[in-house]
Amino acid sequence: MILVTGGAGFIGSNFVLDWLASSAEPVVNLDKLTYAGNLRNLAPDAPAFTELHRYEPNSPYSASKAAADHLVRSYHHTYGLPVLTTNCSNNYGPFHFPEKLVPLCILNALAAGRPGETYKIGGWNEQANLDVVRTLCGILDEEQPRADGQSCASQIEFVKDRLGHDRRYAIDAHKLEQELGWRPAETFATGIRKTVRWYLDHRDWVADVTSGGYREWIDRQYAS
Repeated sequence: MILVTGGAGFIGSNFVLDWLASSAEPVVNLDKLTYAGNLRNLAPDAPAFTELHRYEPNSPYSASKAAADHLVRSYHHTYGLPVLTTNCSNNYGPFHFPEKLVPLCILNALAAGRPGETYKIGGWNEQANLDVVRTLCGILDEEQPRADGQSCASQIEFVKDRLGHDRRYAIDAHKLEQELGWRPAETFATGIRKTVRWYLDHRDWVADVTSGGYREWIDRQYAS
C-alpha cells in the first residue's frame, strides 16, 4: 500500500490513476480538498475489469455465471481440484448463433429491414455498439452492395435497453499477456471483416440455424 498526499489535485490525481492502471497495490489518498482538489478527478470512466475486481452481476443470467465460477473455485479450495477460470468479453466469429449483436446485425442487414437488438461488446479494441454496427454496414456496403444503392446504415434503428443490462464490457488482459505471453491474433478491423465474409459465404449454415425449429425454440424461451 502507498500513501499519496494531494491525490485529488492535478498532478496527484494523474499519478494515482496511472499507478492504479499499472499496479495491483492499493493507494491511500490524503488530500485537504482545497479549491485545487476535486474528488471527481479520481473518478474517470467504469474501468476495465482485472482479475482483482469483485463479482457484481446485474441480471439473473450474469448471476448464474458468477455462481458457476464460485462453485468451481470452491472445489479447488476444498478438494484440490485443478481448475482454471477464464472470463472473456463478447466474442464473435464463424458459427456464432445469430441472436447476438454481430451475426444478428449482418443477417438483418442482408434481410433488409428486420429489427435487431443491441448488446455491449468490449475488449482491447473497445467499441460502442453503434460504431460496431456502422463498421459492419460499411463492410457489407463493400462486399454486397444493396440493389437500391443505399447504405446498410439506413436500416439502423434504436431499441430500448434490456432490463438490468450492463452499460459497458471492458476486459483488462494485462495479466494474461504478462504471465502467458498471449496476444490476440486479429485486430477488430481484420477479424470483423473476415467474420462478415464468412457469413456471406455460408448462407447454408445460416439457413439451418435460423430454420423453423430454431424460431420455435426462441418463441418458447421468451414467451410471456
